[in-house]
Amino acid sequence: MSEERSAAGLLGDLRAELGGLHAADPRQLETTLLIHPWVLTDFIEYNDFLEVCDSTLVELDLEGEIQIASFHPQYCFAGTDPEDIENYTNRSPHPMLHLLRESSVERAVESVPDTDAIYLKNIRTLRELGYAGWQRLWRD
Repeated sequence: MSEERSAAGLLGDLRAELGGLHAADPRQLETTLLIHPWVLTDFIEYNDFLEVCDSTLVELDLEGEIQIASFHPQYCFAGTDPEDIENYTNRSPHPMLHLLRESSVERAVESVPDTDAIYLKNIRTLRELGYAGWQRLWRD
């Protein structure tokens, strides 16, 4: 978890986390989360920071080795309204970056015949639950 309060500080933590994941034995460390509750709480600023994340992967020569998945309390997919329930597939209690080894993602994709079906099923499930059902999940 990052205690940073600025995007520049978070970038330093991201670089360290990327380096640590890259250097680690994949049998010991497959993935990591960088949770940052004090910085980039505004979704637009967070979304803009994702470009910095991609540039950092390139700069560290980790493009194609590690990918970054994004989660945010206000996550909103392009072409959706903020209140659309499908946005909750990428919502989280705090802003966070999920660092994944590409090789792990590739193995997962190979084991599922239709990866789009996962995303579509998640959306269908959320639509069936609705807001009340989603909120019950958090209370129960």
